[in-house]
Amino acid sequence: MPYTPSGFFCDRLIRERERRDGEGSLSKPLHFSGQDYAPLKQECLTKKCLFEDDTFPATVESLGYKELGHKSNKVKNIVWKRPKEICENPQFIVGGASRTDICQGDLGDCWLLAAIACLTLNEKLLYRVVPQEQSYSEGYCGIFHFQFWRYGDWVDVVIDDRIPTLNNQLVFTKSAERNEFWSALLEKAYAKLHGSYEALKGGNTTEAMEDFTGGVTEFYEMKEAPKELYKIMTKALERGSMMGCSIDSLVPARFETRTTTGLVKGHAYSVTGVEECKQSQHKESKVRLVRLRNPWGQVEWNGPWSDNSKEWASLPKGEKDKLQHQSAEDGEFWMSFEDFKKNYTKIEICNLTPDALEDDKIHKWTVSVNEGRWVRGCSAGGCRNHPDTFWTNPQYRLRLLEEDDDPEDNEVACSFVVSLMQKNRRKDRKLGANLFTIGFAIYEVPKEMHGNKQHLQKDFFLVNSSKARSKAYINLREVTQRFRLTPGEYVIIPSTYEPHQEGEFLLRVFSEKRNTSEEIENRIEADHPEPAPSNAGEESEEDQQFRSLFQQIAGDEMEITASELKNVLNRVISKHKELNTEGFSLESCRSMIALMDMDGTGRLNLQEFRHLWNKIKQWQGIFQHYNSDQAGSINSYEMRNAVNDAGFRLNNQLYDIITMRYANEGMNIDFDSFISCLVRLEAMFRAFQAFDQDGEGTIRLSVLEWLQLTMYA
Repeated sequence: MPYTPSGFFCDRLIRERERRDGEGSLSKPLHFSGQDYAPLKQECLTKKCLFEDDTFPATVESLGYKELGHKSNKVKNIVWKRPKEICENPQFIVGGASRTDICQGDLGDCWLLAAIACLTLNEKLLYRVVPQEQSYSEGYCGIFHFQFWRYGDWVDVVIDDRIPTLNNQLVFTKSAERNEFWSALLEKAYAKLHGSYEALKGGNTTEAMEDFTGGVTEFYEMKEAPKELYKIMTKALERGSMMGCSIDSLVPARFETRTTTGLVKGHAYSVTGVEECKQSQHKESKVRLVRLRNPWGQVEWNGPWSDNSKEWASLPKGEKDKLQHQSAEDGEFWMSFEDFKKNYTKIEICNLTPDALEDDKIHKWTVSVNEGRWVRGCSAGGCRNHPDTFWTNPQYRLRLLEEDDDPEDNEVACSFVVSLMQKNRRKDRKLGANLFTIGFAIYEVPKEMHGNKQHLQKDFFLVNSSKARSKAYINLREVTQRFRLTPGEYVIIPSTYEPHQEGEFLLRVFSEKRNTSEEIENRIEADHPEPAPSNAGEESEEDQQFRSLFQQIAGDEMEITASELKNVLNRVISKHKELNTEGFSLESCRSMIALMDMDGTGRLNLQEFRHLWNKIKQWQGIFQHYNSDQAGSINSYEMRNAVNDAGFRLNNQLYDIITMRYANEGMNIDFDSFISCLVRLEAMFRAFQAFDQDGEGTIRLSVLEWLQLTMYA
């Protein structure tokens, strides 16, 4: 669903202002759906009623839209119940939150549950997501809340505790303890964040890991994993990083099928432990073990080091106790590191900070975050395979200022991680949205261009190759990769693989040392000198005809209205066949009068009219330059160059607005729309400069002033 400028951009401005006030931080999370937990709870306590969440009601709409939608037989017998209606003595958490509290129900969200299992290994992280002091005893009124990291902000999600049941059993996530509900309520809050339970079907463990921590994820394919993978995993767990793994299912029909070893293909597992143990009969012999958990809460590995295997007899009791070995069908099991590498195809590590995993030291990295958007016809240029539009993608200038402390092979370089994340695709799945295929390229900026904040043009990319790039374009929510480049200035170009695909994204850059990254073209200014008026003796034949025509129409008053202006201009413009235009609309002529009307009469006198005509002639020349095929329109991707030639320097957000406001369905801008755009730009710049008398770049307007300004422009 397309965004409108008045909707999307107002929301964006509000979000940016909130961030300046500290909103969206861990200590001051945003209120999802505008709901503030504390006053809502106090209101329920005062009224002695149970909270009912009308923003995520106990209805089919909250369950889903297709397989769990109105037409599905699966939802007919589902009843939403509160825990006190399901069992006696319900508890939020029983005996501390643990991995066994997460058992998968009738929803394909093993990826989410594998991440929750990892979350229980770190109490600090867990209670950041699952705020403490929530219970079914003191102060209970049916309201709970959870906190998630969402595209750069922390958000607090409020829910009521009505949960889907079938025959008095929870339909989705449940705990091994029948009276424990924290994991089911956490799943409900996450479903609310994404619009429905069904929106959680199918995903990548790292997606939830990042939403629980705000961290950044790195992927390793087992067949390409570094030889020090065991060390990497050990250090990651020591640092509190979260890990998931899976076995690729090559045949879609065999998705989530058990193998003879007890492992499940196409299914997400949590890595919950890594240990190296001494074996009793071989004093010098050590075995490396990995502990994993199946979110189903059952179905385990049956090979070496499985729960009841003979290998356990080779360990002394102290080692067994250290591993907390027990024989139980709880979905958790150990296996050797070698078997782990042989059986699993992929491992994902979510680093709370992207530390240099290869090093013995833990470094504190710096992070810069940029929000962006690809807009069809303006800034959705696609990958390098599309040279005519690639350059129009958002561009981010990266300055690597300091080299690493411990360079490899005496190489002076900066380590950094680039993370490109597409936003809201899961939430919009019910509208038909799928994940785009995304990636990015990094270009080195020549020294002579350092400090230049202008958007790099098409010619630059035709003669320069990328210095680095993402390994592949892929349809994941996030593409992440680690790089080492020499200090200097670079440009990161995030893009979809195909052009014209519209969506929002988050670009994060983590570096070991100081870096800065910002979107190029953040300078907004206008250079619009008044065209010099022509002397009567220097008038061209067209100018003389124009003056004569004006006098005929204006009459004795020597002023013309918008309707008369339309008549004058269209009679002159009709002679320019190369413009292939039907002429100006009445609305365009009203805007022209608003621009040139210095005395507030709503009409133009001859001097005002002459200024306007000189401007139109100047802009007409620019239009004709880009209208090289004589089709009577400018491609929207060329519009930024045309606007720049007219003396306006804008940023991507403003080019996006221009495209949405003035381009047709074919992403072309005709002559009338082109002139209307430049008239509006000039008028708004002039108005701003009139109010910005101290030149500080900010103005303050009353409601009346704002409406007077915008309604007449």
